[in-house]
Amino acid sequence: MSLHLTRLTLSQFRSHPRVQAVFDGRPVALYGDNGAGKTNLLEAVSLLSPGRGLRRATPEDLIGRQAGLGWRIEAELLRGDTPHEILTEARPGQPRSVRIDAKAQPQSALGQLAPMLWLTPAMDRLWIEGAEGRRRFLDRLVLGFTPDHAEAALGYDKAMRERNRLLREGVSDAAWYVALEQRMALCGAQMTQNRRAALARLESATDPSSPFPQADLALLDDSPDTESDLARALAEGRRRDMQAGRSLVGPHRADLGALWLARGMPAAQCSTGEQKALLIATVLAHARALARDQGLAPVLLLDEVAAHLDEGRRAALYDALCALGAQAFLTGTGPELFTPLGARAQAFLVTETAGHSRLQEVCLP
Repeated sequence: MSLHLTRLTLSQFRSHPRVQAVFDGRPVALYGDNGAGKTNLLEAVSLLSPGRGLRRATPEDLIGRQAGLGWRIEAELLRGDTPHEILTEARPGQPRSVRIDAKAQPQSALGQLAPMLWLTPAMDRLWIEGAEGRRRFLDRLVLGFTPDHAEAALGYDKAMRERNRLLREGVSDAAWYVALEQRMALCGAQMTQNRRAALARLESATDPSSPFPQADLALLDDSPDTESDLARALAEGRRRDMQAGRSLVGPHRADLGALWLARGMPAAQCSTGEQKALLIATVLAHARALARDQGLAPVLLLDEVAAHLDEGRRAALYDALCALGAQAFLTGTGPELFTPLGARAQAFLVTETAGHSRLQEVCLP
């Protein structure tokens, strides 16, 4: 079963006052000068999934030059033989809304429809910076396998924010905490279960013959796994948490560990190039696992990935994407980066004039 965008229309989205593009399911190469608006296009596609997109921007940040109009993204997504119409937009001062097939839906419904994963240049330091970015990356992997993970994460986060408020205000009455901690325990145990299951599925989809170094991923989480044990730990930790002003136990403190499998080397100790290659290998394993288990590969957004690969790995990446049948959106500064794709890909030249971006379909050399 295939999964791909067939049409994308942007209105007043960042540098794109009005853009329309039609896609045929092949990988999509977007090239042009730095600042032309290529990443803005990827960001728009990323908002066809739950959350704040690949830049984690607020709705206000996405508005183009005509600030009073707000922004809109319209898309047609083909899942198997069934087309779906998606509309997401935000007016100034308002949260973004989602409509699927003309019906209002929560953002989590997007995860049910289209698994999506991305790599950006900002993620090149994922293995050596703080755990928050790795948790986000892990949860994006989990969403592909278990779309309901978004609901569990939202429920946990909402209850934790309210519990943290009580802690900071010094509320000591246990009755105020019980319902919140039960909610955190229910959602938190589900989050941990989902994360462990996703990592197991990724491990089963590694490809030892790949030119990309395979990563051995592990969930680093010392919080209790079960609902009852997590609820007990939260109750017992109230005094300590009150002193800290925040919850000190739970899946919100988990981390994602990674080893270069062949060498047993922690990802943080690998070279910058190998760290990037480990990320690419993880993305490809995720796509293989979804294609095997669910019959469809996710939509992939790979921002400036080709520029950081040698010629051999670049060609290997393109071959892997085509073999998977994945619709990947790739960006780069010149068409020569995508020459090995040839007729296997669509190509678009992105240009910018006076702050406005334009899109023109072209042929790769």
